[in-house]
Amino acid sequence: MTDHSARRTMMVDTQVRPSDVTKFPIIKAMLHMPRELFVPDSLVEAAYTGEHLKVSDTRSLLDPRILAKLLDTLDVTDRELVLDIGCATGYSSALLARMAQAVVAVEEDDALADSAEQALHQVGAETVVIHKGKLTGGAPEHAPYDAMILQGGVEEFPQALVTQLREGGRVICLFMNGALGVARLGVRQGDHIAWRDVFNAAAPVLPGFERQAAFSL
Repeated sequence: MTDHSARRTMMVDTQVRPSDVTKFPIIKAMLHMPRELFVPDSLVEAAYTGEHLKVSDTRSLLDPRILAKLLDTLDVTDRELVLDIGCATGYSSALLARMAQAVVAVEEDDALADSAEQALHQVGAETVVIHKGKLTGGAPEHAPYDAMILQGGVEEFPQALVTQLREGGRVICLFMNGALGVARLGVRQGDHIAWRDVFNAAAPVLPGFERQAAFSL
C-alpha cells in the first residue's frame, strides 16, 4: 500500500520548501491535505509529482511548486474571502480553506465541480462554496473578494473579475505569452488592476482566458 503521508512530506521537502515557500500556513496545509483524493483514480500514483496533472481534456491541477508560490505571494489571512477560479477537482480550494475565512470556488465543468464537492466534503472543507459557472464570470453574487487566484494561465484578464475585487484587493495569476509565462500579483486601484511581475512559470491557459484575435479587413 502506498504511503501517501510520506509522499506529501517528500513533496513539501523536495519541491515546495526549495522553491522559497516558507509561510507556515501553506506548508501545514500541503502537509495535511491528501492530494490523492483530488485526482482521478488513474493518477493517484502521480498525485505528488512535480508537474501539472491533467484532470480533464482542458484542465490541469497546477504543479505543487507553482501553486505554493502563488499562494505564498497572495498571502491570504484567516479574515479574508477568497475567489478561487478554475478550482477543477478542488485541491487548491481545500488548501485555501485552511488559510482563509471562506472560499468561493468557480468551476464551469460540471463533472469537475461534482468531483470537487465530493472531495471537499471528504476532507471537511466546510468553508468552501462551489459556484458552477463560466470561469471568466467569477461569482459576483458573493463579491467583493479580498483576494483572488486563478488555477491556470491567462492571456487576457477580464474586466468582470476586476469589479469583483474590493478596492485594494489582491489577485495572483500566470500571464502566458506562447510557451512562456510570468506570475503577476495585482492590486485593484479604482476600475483597473496594477500588476507587478513576481516569478516565471507556465501553465495551460484556462478556457475563456485566451487572447481575442484582432479584427482585420
